[in-house]
Amino acid sequence: MDIVFLDNLEFTVDLDELFNTIRMDREDDDADTVIKMAKDAQSIARPKALYRPAYVDEKGDNYVVIDGVKFISRVMSVNLKDVHRVFPFVATCGTELEDWSNSIDDMLERYWADAIKIQALNCAFKAMEVHLEKHFNPGKTACMNPGSLEDWPISEQAKLFEMLGDVKSTVGVLLTDSFLMVPVKSVSGIKFPTETDYENCQLCPRENCPNRRAPYDKNLFAKRYL
Repeated sequence: MDIVFLDNLEFTVDLDELFNTIRMDREDDDADTVIKMAKDAQSIARPKALYRPAYVDEKGDNYVVIDGVKFISRVMSVNLKDVHRVFPFVATCGTELEDWSNSIDDMLERYWADAIKIQALNCAFKAMEVHLEKHFNPGKTACMNPGSLEDWPISEQAKLFEMLGDVKSTVGVLLTDSFLMVPVKSVSGIKFPTETDYENCQLCPRENCPNRRAPYDKNLFAKRYL
């Protein structure tokens, strides 16, 4: 199992992005507090990621077997129709920032801390993408995440973690009994090469989602996945 572990990543809080995210002007009375929090977080943050190459063993109408692990998903089966190698992964803001944010009592400051943790998570995810591209050259890729669609339920998260070994010891991400990750600002999934544009959001009807990356296409499932 050739697991790639990425640690000691360079992380700098983007203050412009942070103020934009929390909708605050730099002239606001609380701006100095936000800047101090960003500096504190940056000094302790250790975002991390791990991934590995894995190979498709078998495909059915509504399942895919990857390195002996069977995932139940019609969407995955179609998406991986012509794919032989995929990359299961976990990326996280890190336990250091999680512990730091949990020590904050003020609710508004916790909101600001969450925005900082999202930047750290994005740093880890981007580092993984760069490393994957450099060492495996998969070309254009897309991503599926357990629990993001009803078709691939969050309970499948346990199988994904099974493929990645001791995730808690490696990157500090714990999988709860309800299959949620701690730290919360973590992401898991399977990256795969594709010739077509794919985002989970295209199949998700949830309105007003702050993380939406593509508009919902009500006809896409019937057109591509039935």
